[in-house]
Amino acid sequence: MIRVDLDMMLIRRKMKVTELAQQVDITIANLSILKTGKGRAIRFTTLEAICKALDCQPGDILIYIPDQEEENHDDES
Repeated sequence: MIRVDLDMMLIRRKMKVTELAQQVDITIANLSILKTGKGRAIRFTTLEAICKALDCQPGDILIYIPDQEEENHDDES
């Protein structure tokens, strides 16, 4: 699973969710979906706009979390 972790970057940039939403031209509801991990996809244009607004790289806000099934399979090897 890939999780979008905006909280830490927002804190570092001293930016509120509403300000980011305005700069990225995305609704607060859709930004909240990304923040809570309920989003299933993100457009590259949206990711690019978020990175531009937060002055960061995609790797600063995208986190890979192995699936439970993958973890169990790795333990058996």
